[in-house]
Amino acid sequence: MKLITKEEISNWFRQLQLHICTELEAEDGKAKFVEDAWERPGGGGGQTRVIQHGNAFEKGGVNFSAVHGELSESMVEALGIKSKEFFATGVSIVIHPINPFVPIIHMNVRYFELSDGTYWFGGGIDLTPHYVQKEDAAFFHSQLKNTCDKSDSEYYPKYKKWADDYFYIKHRKETRGIGGIFFDRLKEDESKSKEDIWSFVKAVGETFAPTYRHLVSANKVKTYTDSNLQWRNLRRGRYVEFNLVYDKGTKFGLETDGRIESILMSLPENASWFYNHTPEENGDEAFTLAHLAKDLDWVNS
Repeated sequence: MKLITKEEISNWFRQLQLHICTELEAEDGKAKFVEDAWERPGGGGGQTRVIQHGNAFEKGGVNFSAVHGELSESMVEALGIKSKEFFATGVSIVIHPINPFVPIIHMNVRYFELSDGTYWFGGGIDLTPHYVQKEDAAFFHSQLKNTCDKSDSEYYPKYKKWADDYFYIKHRKETRGIGGIFFDRLKEDESKSKEDIWSFVKAVGETFAPTYRHLVSANKVKTYTDSNLQWRNLRRGRYVEFNLVYDKGTKFGLETDGRIESILMSLPENASWFYNHTPEENGDEAFTLAHLAKDLDWVNS
């Protein structure tokens, strides 16, 4: 069997970036992605593609990177590895919509390799609605379950729980959104080859566009008020808190001397922090807060 090389993986990720950008432009109908190519001082680089001020999307980014070089001592210790020479490639996406009823979405699919032959895949997709809507949540999780089940029936429950635990804002005691799937350090074992895992990662990447376009199309035409926008910006604030305090991708980018504009692309253009904001009882905002919890069964809700 032909071995998968890091170059093949990187090239596929680059094509995924272009495909997703084309799909998002079609859904927005106005704004176009602007590409900003960059080089990393320590080795490698990437293409940051940003869409702004469209019909549907206020700000979003679809980043591709393929970087290499030497890890810092702190990163070697944090990752629990011995070799310092690394190669990392992947696609990372965050989209902040205009309409409060369209959810924020995030996806990351990535590959990491060391000079001693150690490697692993990681990634996932998660959804952060400003307003939780059960029908949308069920659709989103069903799409992810279908993708997981094609590779392994144990993947969805395992990686859903991982997402619930990972995307948890401890200081708020709430999840960032309704979760999704999250996985890391996947590598071949007695049951899965490298090719099997790579096929799964590609399937996750291909799930993004049709799933998100469905959610955007269904919600971008809904009317909203200034109060809805205020709530949207408050929920964006929670998103910022998670990314700056807990997100491993943000920390990795900063620790490996990544490009700061690309790393912080995930932050929204506008966000708010009102002091001691308390939503009205029995309202849509209170309903959302009540459903920002771990271990909810969205597929069968």
